[in-house]
Amino acid sequence: MSLPRIDIVVLNYNTRDILAKCLPMVMRHSQHENVRIIVADNASTDDSVSFVKATYGDSIEVISLDQNYGFAGGYNKALAHCDAEYFVLLNSDAEPGNPEWLHELVQVANDHDDFAAAQPKILDYSRNGKFEYAGAAGGYIDHYGFPFCKGRIFGNVEFDNSQYEQSEPLFWASGAALFIKREVWNTLGGLDPIFFAHMEEIDLCWRIQCLNLGIYSCPKATVYHMGGATLSNQNPKKTFLNFRNSLIMLHKNLPDKMLGKRILQRKLFDGLAGIFFLFQGKPLHTLEIIKAHREYDKIKSQLVKTEHRPELSKLKGMIKESLVFSYFFKGKKTFSQYL
Repeated sequence: MSLPRIDIVVLNYNTRDILAKCLPMVMRHSQHENVRIIVADNASTDDSVSFVKATYGDSIEVISLDQNYGFAGGYNKALAHCDAEYFVLLNSDAEPGNPEWLHELVQVANDHDDFAAAQPKILDYSRNGKFEYAGAAGGYIDHYGFPFCKGRIFGNVEFDNSQYEQSEPLFWASGAALFIKREVWNTLGGLDPIFFAHMEEIDLCWRIQCLNLGIYSCPKATVYHMGGATLSNQNPKKTFLNFRNSLIMLHKNLPDKMLGKRILQRKLFDGLAGIFFLFQGKPLHTLEIIKAHREYDKIKSQLVKTEHRPELSKLKGMIKESLVFSYFFKGKKTFSQYL
């Protein structure tokens, strides 16, 4: 199967050493006539740009942005320069795991008339046999806005024992390795820059479903991902972004009749998380949750709601039960216990 035109865009911010590890495999498994590899740099202060140019020359195109626009804004700026039929948003700390990964993603696209986006199977870069936290084998969500994956529920990450080898509809595809139609990306205006980083791809996929289009897993394509290359899980700023952005996503995409109730319920769950952080000896993370709620309350009137928001029952990959309650009180730790 010949490939359509594909632009693989690696967004970078001060990860020169990681690029040195990952770009060789991106090159090895992506050198096809219709495939262009691009590094989009978010105004790094290290020597990332000079390294890429000196090492790869014309084999990799470099787009240098004038400031750090974050994940969402950075990709929006970079993809405005791209016109391929499909885009691949690939983290700088990720690399393809098999030579046919692009062919497999295109095959999934060809198999579905409603195709908009897909995600390869994302595995731990350390090759320890586990899925990787950021996306595992594909993303799902509960009614309260808590995301989870085939192969990862909260901090419990499963080993890949070929248990999720079927291509299936998802709620969301991970931004660590997102394969998406250019037409869909442009129709939706890309990622919402208000997110800056974290949850923006889930918001995008929710908006995709509002167009009655589909997101699919592609387990025959694999990507190895380090995770936390730009912002570690231990960084309180990441806690702020995750909790604030979850509220923003719900506000934008929930039907109006259930918005107030769901936001209140979500804030109560967040309060429990704040108490949990205190017991863990992480008071700074608790403070970031409080800041996240204050920031959401400050900006919520400015948020642009998604048009044509369907009832939650019409969305694929969304469960009715509370992920928090089922995980912590019922002991449901693996994906197979939910669907």
